[in-house]
Amino acid sequence: MTTNRMELLAPAGDMERLNAAIDFGAEAVYLAGQEFGMRTASSNFSIDELKQAVSAAHSRNVKVYLTCNTIPHNDELDRLPGFLQAAQDAGVDAFIIADFGVMAMAKKYAPKVDIHISTQAGIASYASANAFYDMGAARVVLARELNLGEIAEIRAKTPKELEIEAFVHGAMCVSFSGRCLLSSYLTGRDANRGDCAQPCRWQYALMESKRPGQYMPISEDKSGTYILNSRDMCMIEHIPELAQAGVSSLKIEGRAKSAYYVAVTTNAYRQALDEFRKNPQGKVSPWVVEELNKISHREYSTGFYFGTEPGQVYSNGGYVRDYEVIAVCEDYRDGVAVLSQRNRFFRGDTADVLEAGQQPFLLPLNEIYDRDFTPIEAAPHAMMTVLVKTEHPVAKGAILRKKR
Repeated sequence: MTTNRMELLAPAGDMERLNAAIDFGAEAVYLAGQEFGMRTASSNFSIDELKQAVSAAHSRNVKVYLTCNTIPHNDELDRLPGFLQAAQDAGVDAFIIADFGVMAMAKKYAPKVDIHISTQAGIASYASANAFYDMGAARVVLARELNLGEIAEIRAKTPKELEIEAFVHGAMCVSFSGRCLLSSYLTGRDANRGDCAQPCRWQYALMESKRPGQYMPISEDKSGTYILNSRDMCMIEHIPELAQAGVSSLKIEGRAKSAYYVAVTTNAYRQALDEFRKNPQGKVSPWVVEELNKISHREYSTGFYFGTEPGQVYSNGGYVRDYEVIAVCEDYRDGVAVLSQRNRFFRGDTADVLEAGQQPFLLPLNEIYDRDFTPIEAAPHAMMTVLVKTEHPVAKGAILRKKR
């Protein structure tokens, strides 16, 4: 496995997120149509929007993979051939598929599109990977429960033409490869059809049937426990090990997350991968690692890659949110940055500025004005235009953040 073959694959829940992924360095994106994708919480793409997305991505040499990774029921199958044909006509580069029936229909109705086997298929051995390759798969997305040694063995015992994709960042499902029925049982929302209510993030306690209302905590926390709430994965410091194991594509989880999340994670892994390509023996720059603490996240772990379980966050079901986006730069001219406000900020604040492909820098907001160049003390209104005097140029599209 050469370092030049490792692809950076980012999520795109809508066009804004797709543009963020492209702008900040993704080599491929994965997204969903209005049906048959595992994330109904994200906006996703109509067929017309899919055509626009493919055109935008391909114009910048970025590939597009369409998720068709739900487990369809009988009443959905009549709509699948037309969907697959329309996706092929739109120019998608691959389908991500979990179901044998969907795979067979894709080969029949959209034979020009490559097939990637979803992590939902639970591929945990070279026998399984080879079987899918023999059926026509160009890539397998491995089960998240594998360690690096197991991945290396799969790579050694499969054809070199078969690509191996693995998750490197984002939320972890408490169930094996996402095959969970908890949401269906508790809420009627089927996780395997893209509608997970995430009950693994809820707070639980034990109750004895003859003592109703008397809750017994499962852990030492008197309020109960978030016993199913898995930590997030973060492999930013372990790209050399992933390359050594033979991973072809580094996948960032998060189609339902914000454009800011997509921009930061894609930018960080782009920098880490580029540094690795230049110096395979070196360590990733500390600022790159720190970037991933500036997004909303749960406590991090390295998943199962090093033979240990990722563990749970028992204290709460929420996120660590130390930073918030305050503005996006629309233009810079004659010493003035033109900003579009996203969250309230004040004169005298200091912004942490993220530009694509660059190390962030701090920008004092000492002189701020409204669009008529009248001095203001604060920017309280969503999407308002704010002018900032600064001798430091700010790139169009740069994201300004503030520590909470």
